[in-house]
Amino acid sequence: MSNTLYRQQPIFLSFLFVILGLLLNQNAHAQTPAYPTKPIKLIAPVAAGGGLDNIARAVAEKLSRSIGQPVIVENMGGGGGAIASQATAKAPADGYTLMVAYVGTHGTNPAVRRLPYDAIKDFTPIGMIGATPNVLIINPDLPIKNFKEFVDYAKKNPAKLSYGSAGPGTLTHLGMEQLKLAAGIFMVHVPYRGVGPAYTDLLAGQTQAMLPTLFAALPYITTNRVRGLAVTGAKRSSAAPNIPTFKELGFNGFDGQQWYGIVGPANLPPTVVAKLNTELNKVLASPDFSEKMTSEAMTLMPMTPPQFSNYIKEDIARWAKVAKDRHIEIE
Repeated sequence: MSNTLYRQQPIFLSFLFVILGLLLNQNAHAQTPAYPTKPIKLIAPVAAGGGLDNIARAVAEKLSRSIGQPVIVENMGGGGGAIASQATAKAPADGYTLMVAYVGTHGTNPAVRRLPYDAIKDFTPIGMIGATPNVLIINPDLPIKNFKEFVDYAKKNPAKLSYGSAGPGTLTHLGMEQLKLAAGIFMVHVPYRGVGPAYTDLLAGQTQAMLPTLFAALPYITTNRVRGLAVTGAKRSSAAPNIPTFKELGFNGFDGQQWYGIVGPANLPPTVVAKLNTELNKVLASPDFSEKMTSEAMTLMPMTPPQFSNYIKEDIARWAKVAKDRHIEIE
């Protein structure tokens, strides 16, 4: 009998150690606080004020309430978003430093510039916020009432039209170059240091056309200081339902928009990404946030992280093709 007990003792001890191990592991997990346990920094790659900054603060406010920790917006302008993007890419991959990515940092700039960061490899896509379409606007003194007349006028008067942009390589530049190529028209590009000066000269008649965001253009359109001819995107915007899409007018591929989303450094833990994506999509689904963004001509676009990753890759490819076709490269 004693020999039997002796033989069974190692088995019993092994079983005991397994149970103890499971209990200790379970206890360790129970003691590990769930993410997040401290404030989160949300970098806005622009100076304070303006559309992107407003979006960042609106998202941060809602996220703070949802996750139970402060989400603090830090403005980091300069370099067309490159400074903020570098800072985000080099931050610890722990979920406490995030950034509002947009078409400049993760769309047009990677397509035309040599950047100190890789828009794909250096970041973890978390989720899309939304997008506002771009709109082709003209000075109302031109004898043009619609998009067809615009194309006809441009073909008959190739030396009379110029368009302003927020600078070389921006969406306002590449989008118009895409249009020139698709419509077979010529216009002189007049780059400015920002969209503000470009508006000033358009309103004064120094330039004749521009392709800014619909949100920025709406005050001028509604007061008849400019005329809206066509918008990008798959469908008309509820903020300007009388303006047709380029697709309606026979021009496919004009889907470029001023979009915004949330990214973090590369290699964020999957649990952190899943948590942030879930909470971000809850923000987008809240009626008050949706109403606020709709009033700013934005369409909310909730996505999973893989969907947002694919969107970024496709947007870079879109503008890289335009840049190649138009021989655009910015040093």
